[in-house]
Amino acid sequence: MSNPNPQMPTDPGAPENNDEQYVSPDQAESLADEAAETEALEADEDPLSVAAEEDLGDVVSEETDADADGDGMVSDAEMQLAERTEDLQRLSAEYTNYRRRTERERAQVADQAKASVLTQLLPLLDDLELAEQHGDLAEGPLKAFADKFRALVEGQSLTAFGAEGDPFDPEVHEAVQDLSTGDTKVVGTVLRKGYRVGDRLVRNAMVIIADPDTDS
Repeated sequence: MSNPNPQMPTDPGAPENNDEQYVSPDQAESLADEAAETEALEADEDPLSVAAEEDLGDVVSEETDADADGDGMVSDAEMQLAERTEDLQRLSAEYTNYRRRTERERAQVADQAKASVLTQLLPLLDDLELAEQHGDLAEGPLKAFADKFRALVEGQSLTAFGAEGDPFDPEVHEAVQDLSTGDTKVVGTVLRKGYRVGDRLVRNAMVIIADPDTDS
């Protein structure tokens, strides 16, 4: 039957006619779909953006802190490495100098000991020189001994100096008499030979000073 009054609802007792906030099932479903789409859009955009910004901020903050700490750490490490390297170089130089000084002192002690022993043998060489001057070393066992003994001491770098005609040198010659008349002085007579061990002077030569031989 048709409604004679179009202003009046067909079913006055229905909820949609009595409640102004009434939402039909179709409208409710439509609103739910819209809300779901809105939430989905918000979930796709805002949360990720916020998370990305937070993560980026954390990363920047961490990198900044790491750089600050890292620069300090690297600087300290480089400084410590330089100090350790300098210490090692100084220790190496000190050890090298110590080793050289020890070797030099050891060699000096050995040379001094050798020179001391050879110096004590010089009187024996003097006696052999006198025996040779008297002709006692012409032949026989004494000559063989003298030859072997001289070879032995010469093998230890013992060398004799002081011969007639050598320029007089007060550093190595001990003059007991000066018979020269001019400014040029030479060795006239050798009373006792001088000796060196290597470059070390162990005994001066005892001589008499004379004039140079004009004939020579």
